[in-house]
Amino acid sequence: MPPRRVVTGRSQEPRRRFAEELRLLRRQRGESLRQLGQALGWDPSLFGKMENGQTIGGPEVAEALDQHYGTPGLLLTLWELAVGDPTQFKERYRRYMTLEQEAVSLWHYAAANLHGLLQTEGYARELLTAGGLEGEELTRQVEARIGRREVLTGDDAPQLRTILSEAALRTPLGDANEWRQQLEHLVSMGERKNVVIQVLLQTAGLHALTNTDTMFLRGADGCTVAWVETGYSGELVQETASVERLQHAYDAVRDLALSPADSRKFIIQTLEEAPCDPST
Repeated sequence: MPPRRVVTGRSQEPRRRFAEELRLLRRQRGESLRQLGQALGWDPSLFGKMENGQTIGGPEVAEALDQHYGTPGLLLTLWELAVGDPTQFKERYRRYMTLEQEAVSLWHYAAANLHGLLQTEGYARELLTAGGLEGEELTRQVEARIGRREVLTGDDAPQLRTILSEAALRTPLGDANEWRQQLEHLVSMGERKNVVIQVLLQTAGLHALTNTDTMFLRGADGCTVAWVETGYSGELVQETASVERLQHAYDAVRDLALSPADSRKFIIQTLEEAPCDPST
């Protein structure tokens, strides 16, 4: 098959294309970054970072720019494509990210950390910082992780069931307020019709998934694959017998977990017990 012909000469990568369009529209308008910031009420440095590809900002910024430039829906659409661009993730995770976006249902077990789809920005930043990221790369990866949450809020959002080990809920962030925000976010997400959250108490003892984060992804074709991950590596499991063995282990863990209603009470209790930052 011959390579696709590029008509415009612009990038075919969503994040780069978004940045290019922003630069082009501003220059066509003859505005400086400072003038743009004054017109829209945001710090000019934000638009500079967006045009340089360091960040894609939020949907409210894209909508404001659409209105400013008279391009209804164009920049917001490009922003949505940039959020879902798999090239923003580390190469070893890109296949998983594509499957996550296409899945019709997701079943997850959290051994130690909350899943990325349920993380707040503060949680994601502290976790990724602990993993060694810093500077612009840290900013990009936090943004990419938070952008993934759109998967659960769209019109065709998949069903998500996550079983959280008690350890994941007993390991707070360094910033007490950020930790409270994360717990509040879990309570809020648990109210969504497409999200079920269960808690596995430590008293349940050892089990087959004790040290392994596991996600099952079922596609529209009915096929299910699994992603298993430790703190340092991840593996996509596609062989049917292996996936079934993992599913049996997951079912056994679910049998040990609190009901969704009792899990909600447990998370709320954890939130009530969480310390507040005395400076606020």
